[in-house]
Amino acid sequence: MTRARGAGEVPLIVHVVHRFDVGGMENGVVNLINGLPEGFARHCVVALTEVASSFARRIGRGDVRFVELHKPPGQTVRVLPRLWRELRALRPAIVHTRNVATIEAQLAAVAAGVPARIHGEHGWDIGDLDGSNLRMLWLRRLLKPLVHRQVALSAATERYLIERVHVPRSRVSNICNGVDTARFAIAGDREAARRATLPPHWPEQAFVVGLVGRVAAVKNLQLALDAFARLRGQDSSFAQRARLAVVGDGPELPAVRARASALGLGSVVWFAGAREDVARCLQAIDLVCLPSLAEGISNAVLEAMACGVAVVATEVGGNPDLVVAGVTGELVPSADAGAMARAIATYFTDARRLRAHGAAARERAVTEFSLAAMLSGYHRIYAEQLRRIGFAAGTRSDPDALSPGR
Repeated sequence: MTRARGAGEVPLIVHVVHRFDVGGMENGVVNLINGLPEGFARHCVVALTEVASSFARRIGRGDVRFVELHKPPGQTVRVLPRLWRELRALRPAIVHTRNVATIEAQLAAVAAGVPARIHGEHGWDIGDLDGSNLRMLWLRRLLKPLVHRQVALSAATERYLIERVHVPRSRVSNICNGVDTARFAIAGDREAARRATLPPHWPEQAFVVGLVGRVAAVKNLQLALDAFARLRGQDSSFAQRARLAVVGDGPELPAVRARASALGLGSVVWFAGAREDVARCLQAIDLVCLPSLAEGISNAVLEAMACGVAVVATEVGGNPDLVVAGVTGELVPSADAGAMARAIATYFTDARRLRAHGAAARERAVTEFSLAAMLSGYHRIYAEQLRRIGFAAGTRSDPDALSPGR
């Protein structure tokens, strides 16, 4: 593929995802495209499966193109010829694939002559909770020579890429997700937020535990349901006051509903579904739980922290990068309902601890995990790759002046 790099040419970045719908990784793509300067690069999102139009509307730029390839389950190779044709027509400067489900798209990018290729590892799936799946490990190793820069969102993933996939340390960047701390903030009037958001029949002084995010198998929401039910059986005050809010949607929602019913929680669980007002929901919640079997860097945790909500999370993946045990929340062993129940009980019985950890979580979100820091990290690696392939125009914008979204 030949390119004429004129002085006024704005390079194109193609972001390849499995599906562009509600999810932490997809949310990061939205924030990235919205936050990078328009004169720095153009953008196209290619979904190997489908694009959810409602989610795509969150991108505030009108010049972003979306492509759907409608890949059948487990058959990435079948869409590579079409992806190759799309890339030949688009002529991008950079292709950025995300997670192992899209890494084979690097083959199409090489064949189409894309000169700069980036791959990001955002988190783990139910089929590979800790990177031990040998087929996926060897796939990553086989394709790593095709990738110019790898991005790891957590320290654990960075170690995996270097130690297990054997990517040279010099080709790995650790860029944590960022959170918009202006949009996700402590409520000015918390009681008003609760009245506007929570079910009206709930007690005025309800202690609300939130499960926020995509309802997928790897999120293991049943663990939190089991812990919640255990506490209800042990503490009559908890049974009277505590309520559970499930904010999100996903393929495991029917199973989670069934489990809640089997545990006798039907009257105390609110299934809020996918929401546009997630920040408002978080402002009405007392404590967020993340019972995942595996995680990258959880947007749900970051958003809860930014809203001043303490978090109880399983000690997996990138969760220890975010939650400081005993300071902003608690970390519990994976798949241990008893430990999660004890952590929830600690906050239920100690309102001062709950408030202090929520305040510390907000401070940590603001100082350590700003959206501007994330944008700056991606800006730098994109600019580095653009300079390497001969694009000078558009790479001089100040990364410290990036907009944290629109």
